Amino acid sequence: MLELVTLASGSSGNCLLASDGRTRLLVDAGISARRICRGLKELDVNPADLAGVLITHEHTDHIAGLATLAKQFRLPVYASRGTGLQLCYRIAFLEELLRPFSAGESFAVDGLAVESFATPHDTAESVGYAVSSGGSKAAVVTDLGRVTEEVARAIRGTDLLVAEANHDVDWVQSGPYPYFLKARILGDRGHLSNEAGAQLARSAVEGGARTVVLAHLSAENNTPVRAYDTVRAALEYAGAAIGRDVTLEVAPRAETSRRFRVG
Repeated sequence: MLELVTLASGSSGNCLLASDGRTRLLVDAGISARRICRGLKELDVNPADLAGVLITHEHTDHIAGLATLAKQFRLPVYASRGTGLQLCYRIAFLEELLRPFSAGESFAVDGLAVESFATPHDTAESVGYAVSSGGSKAAVVTDLGRVTEEVARAIRGTDLLVAEANHDVDWVQSGPYPYFLKARILGDRGHLSNEAGAQLARSAVEGGARTVVLAHLSAENNTPVRAYDTVRAALEYAGAAIGRDVTLEVAPRAETSRRFRVG
């Protein structure tokens, strides 16, 4: 059995809890440690019982609470070597807690099997994660400008996909952002649009996924309804009935989501 809960999701902060009922891991810590602890308390999880934190990359909306959380509870921090180097530049004591790996490596954290995979994002060495336990698999795929073959391989066989649906392309292009920021968001090392996220979700569902959670929505260039409707249309076009063949939901921006269970 696997359970995933998002504590926050969006451009202002990201944090997710993955658990098999015994081993509990955070994926990113992009909100304050106080908010993380409050969210964990709502889930009856003691932060001291966490087995560690998986970091996708070094952007602030993924590490804002990491220093305080890791220092207070002495949590192991798992990150790619490139990301780990960036984290150690910013957090003086982190080297002793860091568990570095190369993108593409797999490892075990207590009862959970973790597969890392490279993601194309404007960072040192960003990764996504697939977590498995007891024959169930969930993948977290956000903060990437395009879906690569490596990403496509990583989501094969997933039961649950947390997929980026960051923006509506037309809204970005016609919006007030400066040109360089628009180019960054829309570029190959930026973020997935609703349409690109929909194709990612479709691939996962065609491969057997039965739950898709849309994540990392832009507050300025997207809405939950727009993201949901775009992905729903793509899944229905592929023949998947929402609510029967697949559960489709949008992760809340600043609140704890419901518990998503597979297996």
